[in-house]
Amino acid sequence: MKSSGGGNDKWWQIVLQVFPTYLMAGCGMVGAGLLLDHVQGWPAFLAVPEIIIIVPPLLGLKGNLEMTLAARMSTAANLGHLDDTKVALSNIIGNLVLVQCQGIVVGFLASLCGLAMGWIPSGKANYEQALLLCASSVVTASLASFALALVMVIVIVAARKFRCNPDNIATPIAASLGDVVTLGLLAWISNILYFDYTSGGYKAQVIIGGYFLILPIFIALAYNNEHVCEVLRVGWTPVLMAMLIASGGGFVLEMAVEHFKGVTLFAPVMNGSGGDLVGIQASRMTTYLNKMTNSLLGTLPDKDEKVCRDPCTVLCGDLGCCKKFGRGLASPHVMPARVLLCLLFPGHVLFVFIIFSVKIMDTPSVLFMGFYLLAATIQVAILLYLAQLVVYWMWKRGTDPDNAAIPYLTAIGDLVGTSLLAVAFIVLEQVGDMSLENLEVTHHGNGLHNATMAVNSTIHSLLTNDLH
Repeated sequence: MKSSGGGNDKWWQIVLQVFPTYLMAGCGMVGAGLLLDHVQGWPAFLAVPEIIIIVPPLLGLKGNLEMTLAARMSTAANLGHLDDTKVALSNIIGNLVLVQCQGIVVGFLASLCGLAMGWIPSGKANYEQALLLCASSVVTASLASFALALVMVIVIVAARKFRCNPDNIATPIAASLGDVVTLGLLAWISNILYFDYTSGGYKAQVIIGGYFLILPIFIALAYNNEHVCEVLRVGWTPVLMAMLIASGGGFVLEMAVEHFKGVTLFAPVMNGSGGDLVGIQASRMTTYLNKMTNSLLGTLPDKDEKVCRDPCTVLCGDLGCCKKFGRGLASPHVMPARVLLCLLFPGHVLFVFIIFSVKIMDTPSVLFMGFYLLAATIQVAILLYLAQLVVYWMWKRGTDPDNAAIPYLTAIGDLVGTSLLAVAFIVLEQVGDMSLENLEVTHHGNGLHNATMAVNSTIHSLLTNDLH
């Protein structure tokens, strides 16, 4: 079967394959933003504000695990490694077990990071809240990782069968489902455990203990699978470092939520869209390097051996000044980067109008749209430039970018995107933009945390009485 991708696609093929799935992914992210804006007023989120901090690293699991899985299996599909049924089944089962191992560990460590960032500034600690946060994070990471990994496998196998390039469609589909599924699970599980621990329950302890009992079994299964044993040994550093970087984005998000209404509506869209686009580019680059070098890590293709390139060459290539010096002619990644950067504009305009139509019943101002698009453009341009550097640098030093590049890129995208969004909101506030004036406030921030704690018991009793 003829393989596709890896630098052979025309610009219109990229648009036709990427844009529909990108729009679907964006609508999923819009749904995640609306969901986050709704659930942040739930008792569990008010009583345990550290839940907000773990939202970016848990949403980043699609970049750490699912999009990495998609890139890894897309490369295998394009190289024909999934054409044999027996090999394909072994590869699929191994990857499903691997993401469970990574999801459990990352979920637990994300909760620890959230607790540290929430407790250290205040100097206060709460054992019951720690159990709730840890159990919620681990269960969310485990269930979301399994569901999304299964979807990824189906999508990649189907794409191979219908001769589409999985690099162009797998990561957007992971993004479209990832945020809503993860946020929904986190909100549902944390609220159940919150009412359990206020009633003196023990579900959180059982959940944590059960997961750590089955974790060694998953590790043993993954270690004995030839397709993922190497990833299990060396793939932890990028996943854990990405989690730490994304936790920094969570800290910024928590501070932004306290000062600006509407941030939770736009943060998942901004971060998810940027991670989606850079994931496509990184996956395409790795497939190209595998094809051009016969999968010889450490060897770069002829006429494309330069790792460090300036931003003009990476994003503009043979346009303008770069044509004069011939610096961008050798790279096959310039055209896809420009196409992905252009797709950002119609996508984000549609996403913003959907959010305003649903939540505010109005249209955004020109100022709001301008600053939002500027922040999104800067974020994606930075990520596409970093993708060129990171993928080629990893390949040259003998590290498979399919296993390591996307976690770093999506985590940096979360941090940069949240920071730029916060800056955009600060500027809009200074210039007096009133686009979000009619938005209903559903969360009062950490500044009113003590006040909300006083009414939590009343809320709980009312809900309990309604249920009975």
